[in-house]
Amino acid sequence: MLKTAKGKRPVYLDDPQIDKLLAIVMALTGEVSVLHDRLDTIECLLAAKGILSATEIDAYEPDEEVVKEREHWRAEYIARVLRVLQEQLNIP
Repeated sequence: MLKTAKGKRPVYLDDPQIDKLLAIVMALTGEVSVLHDRLDTIECLLAAKGILSATEIDAYEPDEEVVKEREHWRAEYIARVLRVLQEQLNIP
């Protein structure tokens, strides 16, 4: 469920467009940071238990269904990241 802040968006810099770009970059930074930590944890646990190595992960080739699921997730993710611009442009 998407949470929306109430009130006006704060302006920190002279140009509100740069503020929006900064908001996008910070949202991406937070997402990447969390994903990195989780992925690192999973890889460490798998390697420690002798289940899967980094080499095996790098060699993985997803099937068509996995590719479609990833594309769907990516489209939703990009929509969340670009939400601040979509709201301004009134894009559904």
